[in-house]
Amino acid sequence: MPILSTKNLVKHFDGIYAVNKLSISFEAGKITSIVGPNGSGKSTFINTITGMHFPDAGEIIISGSAHLTRIYPHDVPFYGMTRTFQDVRLFEQMPVLDNILVVMTERNIWSALFEKHTSFHLAQAEAVLTKVGLWEKRNELAKNLSYGQRKLLEIARVLAIVHNSSSDINVIFFDEPFAGLFPEMRKIVVTVMKELREQGKAVILVEHNMDLIRELSDYLYVLDAGQLLAEGKPEEVLARKDVIEAYLGE
Repeated sequence: MPILSTKNLVKHFDGIYAVNKLSISFEAGKITSIVGPNGSGKSTFINTITGMHFPDAGEIIISGSAHLTRIYPHDVPFYGMTRTFQDVRLFEQMPVLDNILVVMTERNIWSALFEKHTSFHLAQAEAVLTKVGLWEKRNELAKNLSYGQRKLLEIARVLAIVHNSSSDINVIFFDEPFAGLFPEMRKIVVTVMKELREQGKAVILVEHNMDLIRELSDYLYVLDAGQLLAEGKPEEVLARKDVIEAYLGE
């Protein structure tokens, strides 16, 4: 049974269908990638599942049981999901370490700011920052990090949520996590995603780099103009003529 699926999901803006009757599913313990040319609806699809937009029609189905017509952003962790964003979203005026500690709580953000964090919290924060290579930057303000470091910090925050949330996070969306990263940083993100898969998480990746798609993906969906163009094993799908034409505009 899929851990997450959609049925005829629709999202349009002023009559333009960014997501048009999409019915796709995601399995636990697999990396499922979503690709397509610019404007194909990839990010809108993720935003609609994670509460940034409300669907205009269709359903979001959680573990085959909860059939939802909309999800509010604050309910996303309750349904076992978390995500990164194309445009990195951090607490800019807070140190790197505090950006991690603040998500290690079930309280609201203001309570979290003044919480006395335990040695457990600090050890977990050190672990995730070390994993992404940012422990030495722990006292730097987030706004002073390089673009690549900022993306790694956001991924570290996701790891902190996954490993500390009582909501049992099982689905992680990565929206273009490799964009703008140096090769060594890309290796870090690849390792993180493979480890999440080994832990039985459903990893959903939106990415343009086809080499990374081939390396990481267990299953692949191709979108075009908000609709499903193709699906299947990456090597087979990416060899299809209609997929090549969609990317090259031929």
